[in-house]
Amino acid sequence: MMIIDWVRRLGKGTFDRIRNEKFKHNLMQAIPFWIASLLTGEVAVLYTKLFALAEQGTRYVIHWHLWLLFLTSPCCFVMAWWVVRRFAPYARGSGIPQVMASIELATPKYNGKVNQLLSLRILFVKVCSSLIMALGGGVIGREGPTIQVAGSIFRKVNEWLPRWWPKVSKRNMIMTGAAAGLAAAFNTPLGGIVFAVEELTRTHINYFKTALFTAVIICGLTAQALLGPYLYLGYPDMNNLSGSIFFGVILVAVLSGLGGALMAQGMLKLFKWKAGFRSVRKHLWYVVGCALIIAGLAFFVDQRIVGSGKELMTTALFTSDKYNPWYLPLLRITGTMFSFTTGAAGGVFAPALSAGASVGATISGWFHLTASNSNLLVLSGMVGFLTGVTRTPFTSAILVLEMTDRHNVIFHLMLAGMIASLVAMAIDRHSFYDHLKFQYLRDVVGEEEAVTAYPNAEEAEPD
Repeated sequence: MMIIDWVRRLGKGTFDRIRNEKFKHNLMQAIPFWIASLLTGEVAVLYTKLFALAEQGTRYVIHWHLWLLFLTSPCCFVMAWWVVRRFAPYARGSGIPQVMASIELATPKYNGKVNQLLSLRILFVKVCSSLIMALGGGVIGREGPTIQVAGSIFRKVNEWLPRWWPKVSKRNMIMTGAAAGLAAAFNTPLGGIVFAVEELTRTHINYFKTALFTAVIICGLTAQALLGPYLYLGYPDMNNLSGSIFFGVILVAVLSGLGGALMAQGMLKLFKWKAGFRSVRKHLWYVVGCALIIAGLAFFVDQRIVGSGKELMTTALFTSDKYNPWYLPLLRITGTMFSFTTGAAGGVFAPALSAGASVGATISGWFHLTASNSNLLVLSGMVGFLTGVTRTPFTSAILVLEMTDRHNVIFHLMLAGMIASLVAMAIDRHSFYDHLKFQYLRDVVGEEEAVTAYPNAEEAEPD
C-alpha cells in the first residue's frame, strides 16, 4: 500500500506541474488505455499458450487411447460447468454478448450492474473454465473469452483511477477493451477496429477513435513482442485462381451462411429448453450427455469433431489433404452446439471458422478443385459461417484476410460475407450475439425494466 500511495502522489505531483491544460487532459485520459492495453496483451498471450497446452493434452489422450474421451470429457465438462455455476455464472459462454450488454448498461443508471458481467472474478473463472473444457475436447475457442477478459481488464483499470484523474468514459473503455482483446487473440488489428465499429458500438467513432486505434496498436504490439509477428493461420497458396471461382465462392457462402444461422438457431432453442430445468441434477445430466455425445462421435465417426478446429483449418490450407467427407461440417456444428450450451466458458469464433473451413473443403472435394481454388473456398467458408453466426460480414472478411495476408482475394471474401449475411437474415434478422445480449440484459436488470429500457430485447426473444 505504501508503494501504491507513493506512486499516486508522484503521479499527482507530475500532473500538477504540467502547464498546458489541454495537453494535460488528453495525456491523462490516454494513460489508462495504454496501461490496460499492455495488461491485456500480456494476459492474452498467457491465455493463448495455456489454451494451446490444453488442446495438446486432448490430442495426447486421443493418440494414446481414444476411448479415454469417454472418461475425460464428462469429467472436464462437468468441472468446467461447475466452476462457472459456483463462482461466476456470467462467465459462461463466449463473453462477447456479456461485453455487448455491458456497453448498453454503462450508463449512470445501470453502471453498477456491469460488475456482474465484467470483473476480475469473471476473468479468472472464464479462463479456468475454458481451459478445462478445452482439455476435455470441448469444441470451443479462446477468442470470445479473450474479449470478455479484455473488457474486464479495461473496466478494472478505469475503476482504479483516483478521484482527481480526468474522467474517462466507461462505455468507451469497455468497447476499446473488446476491440483490443480481439486484436490480440487473432493478431488482427484491423479486425479489432472493424469489430468495434460493426458489432459493439452505437456511438459515433469520432468520440473514441484515438483511444480505439491506440489500444489496438499497443495491445497487438505487446502480443507480437511476446509471440513474434505471427499470422493466425499462415500464407495459403492463392496463385492461378480460376476465373469462374466466383461461382464456387457464392455456393460456399450460401451453404456456410445457412449453416451458421441454423447452428445459432439450434443453440438458442437448446438454451430455451434448458431454461425449463428446475433442478441442478437435470443440468448436470445434460452436461454429461453433451460430453458423451461428443466423445461417442469422436470414437465412432471422426475424431476431428473435438477441439477449436484450428488444426482442421491449417490442414485444409497447407497440406495435400484438402478435401473433407460430407459429414465433417455436420460434426463440427454438432460439437459446437453441445459444447457451447453446457453453460461452461468457451467461444464460438474459432469453431465457427473451422466449421466454415470444413464446408469449403467439402465443396472443393466435390468439384476436385486445384489447391489454390480449394484454399479460396476454405477461406470463403470461414467468412460465410462466421457471418452467419455474428451478422458481421466486414469483420469476418477482415479477420480472415489478416489471418492469411492474402489481399488479392479481398473482394472474394467480402462477396462471401455479404451473401452469407443475406442468407442468414432470411433465417433470423437478429444475430446470435444479439439474442444472448438481450438475455443478459433481462437477467441483470429484470424482464420488465429491460423491455422498457431496451425495446428491441422483446423482438430478439428466440421462437
